[in-house]
Amino acid sequence: MLGVFDSGLGGLSVVRRLKERVPHHELLFFADQAHVPYGDREPNELASLLARNIHFLNHAGVSMIVMGCNTSCAIAQQFGWPASSAPIVDLIESAALVIERQGYRKVGVVATTATVRAKAYSRAITSRVPNARVFEVAEPALVPLVEAGKAGTQEAHEAVAAVCDQLPSDLDAVILACTHYPILDLHFADALGEGVALIDPAFEQAERAATLAVANGIAHGVAPSTYITSGDLEPFRTAVRMITGEFEPNVKAVAPLAR
Repeated sequence: MLGVFDSGLGGLSVVRRLKERVPHHELLFFADQAHVPYGDREPNELASLLARNIHFLNHAGVSMIVMGCNTSCAIAQQFGWPASSAPIVDLIESAALVIERQGYRKVGVVATTATVRAKAYSRAITSRVPNARVFEVAEPALVPLVEAGKAGTQEAHEAVAAVCDQLPSDLDAVILACTHYPILDLHFADALGEGVALIDPAFEQAERAATLAVANGIAHGVAPSTYITSGDLEPFRTAVRMITGEFEPNVKAVAPLAR
């Protein structure tokens, strides 16, 4: 069983890519909606949330943790990864691999406040591409829009356009450095135009997970995927249906876990 977690609905964009790449593996997704958004929280609190979520997935018996939260990966750069019996696939590292492979040199990053504050993408990219220039911009308004089901609205369109206006106009690529943002990909494509590559790290994340599953001998699952939230169940069920395409997803709610 492969485990994925995020602060909220954004991690479902990673689940969607995993289901395309490894359709026969059982998935367990945890959305910590009791604490969404993560991006405005302090580093020490985020480190505590990361440790709790990693423990939760390990306790559930996952064989691999495929990160669906950029902010948590950024915090892990600062504090180190918590102990985990399951290997962890880092989402920021996946994005850096794409930049290296494609040869991009001038890269925009749109992320949460916490991720930008940590400069996690700049470090990951320049460690692989030393002459890359990285421009990180925070946009805290986008996650609440996705969580509220407003991805297709004019409000979301204008919010995306506003953050893209803060980026240089001659970029090679822009990384959607929060897993909520690919749900707004049409708005980003419209704002950036055809000359800028739009990178969703979830594709590379799923590819790396598939390779690691084979290398570690992780067997295919037989049970349906499970989706768990620490927030309200019915809105979560609706979002899972919409983003994953599952007609009757197996969804559950849990009380916020103690930190």
